[in-house]
Amino acid sequence: MKPFNNFKRFLFILIQCTWALGPTIMGFLYFLKNIKCPHRWYRGAIETQWNSKYMGLSLGLFIFTPTNEQDYYSKCKVHEYGHCFQAMLLGPFYLIVGIISTSWGMLPVFKKLREQKKIRYTACFVEGWASKWGELATGEEAVWD
Repeated sequence: MKPFNNFKRFLFILIQCTWALGPTIMGFLYFLKNIKCPHRWYRGAIETQWNSKYMGLSLGLFIFTPTNEQDYYSKCKVHEYGHCFQAMLLGPFYLIVGIISTSWGMLPVFKKLREQKKIRYTACFVEGWASKWGELATGEEAVWD
């Protein structure tokens, strides 16, 4: 790895462990809860492939990706990595993104709305933002459905 890439990785981790410390601590707790799942480094983040077929999660330095077919998994990983940059930008205010994201993804009223109106998951601005930043940061395709 080139020295510049090592420096970017260092800054990524430093910001996640200072300004975004709140989300990173929560991510660490989820990491411990899923300690038996496979883990690896992904561009400075600690990725855990947890026991969820479709749901991803990003909390500071930690991303959690589904155990699904390769194409969806890869795109979800890029999307969750985009959330890492939201945490770096917003720090303790990333909680707002978490509330919006969780509500949009989990509340039955929004699930029903997305299904009936054929609205993409990333139509929610925090989700589209995460996919866009994930793609910009990695050069890979993110999930947009």
